[in-house]
Amino acid sequence: MDDMRGRTLGHSGITVGALGFGCWAIGGAWQNTDGDPLGWGAVDDDESVAAVRRALDLGITFFDTADAYGTGHSETVLGRALRGHRDEAVIATKWGNLFDARTRTAHGQDATPGHARRALTASLRRLGTEYVDLYQLHISDAPLDAAAELRDTCEEFVREGLIRTYAWSTDDPERAALFAQGEHCAAVQHACNVLQDAPEMLALCAERGLASVNRSPLAMGLLARNPGAGADAGTGWTRGSGDIRAVPPAWLHWFGEGGLPVPEQAARVDAVRDLLTSGGRTLAQGALAWLWARSPHTVPIPGIRSVAQAEENAGALRYGPLGAAEMKEIATLLAA
Repeated sequence: MDDMRGRTLGHSGITVGALGFGCWAIGGAWQNTDGDPLGWGAVDDDESVAAVRRALDLGITFFDTADAYGTGHSETVLGRALRGHRDEAVIATKWGNLFDARTRTAHGQDATPGHARRALTASLRRLGTEYVDLYQLHISDAPLDAAAELRDTCEEFVREGLIRTYAWSTDDPERAALFAQGEHCAAVQHACNVLQDAPEMLALCAERGLASVNRSPLAMGLLARNPGAGADAGTGWTRGSGDIRAVPPAWLHWFGEGGLPVPEQAARVDAVRDLLTSGGRTLAQGALAWLWARSPHTVPIPGIRSVAQAEENAGALRYGPLGAAEMKEIATLLAA
């Protein structure tokens, strides 16, 4: 799994590039029942489609979405973009969150097998495909007994030809290990970036031969910003912008109220900026290079919603992983 051009999802034989395409942002604006934003603001669907197709041209073949992103809109746009290109792509989606597409509102979770089947049927329709390559449980803290039943349900889906492999999107190694007991479990999706390492999860992936699909590889954009830059022209985001960073949930460690970077986190980025941008990389490219150096199992999925972002992120593949010396110095600086 150390080839930048092709990494395998677990023991499935499904090969993807070392870089994926996160599809959360292309879902557009949506919200929770309190009216807090859960998306990344308004999007241009034509630009999203162009970004997906440009990514394919550049060797990005792994596309990660979820039924809840944009309350179904992300899957619909991805399906449109991949029409006629399905055989070139590996599609990952997720289930478990409930939503109303008419009001673009999320409203709870459902960890039952019955819902899993209904959700999968709906995802296949929106994506315009007969199967999903990687189906992921999107309830990070689902009870272990319910998850074991869902793992068995996923095995049924594999036998029926509806999915090829499955995974859990969770930051809990115990939960990930439970899913990994399944024959066709191929990955774990978990948070990991320069500012938030995940040594236990990476060790589990190495031990079980699982792909480590990395969400938040750019720390929700903090690892893709110019020195001293505020959000969008120097200011934060407002609730009306539709950007989740405007009213950050508890797990969003890098931005505070109004979408401004947490000063301590911004200082950590500045401390390692020169190392991440060494050799001509942009900051985002350096953050991706750190993940590739961290483990040969990693497949980061930075959010992309424009052709320019697809091109910048794909450019990281030309540089490859950071070197051992840079990795050691970054660890020392962040531990200080």
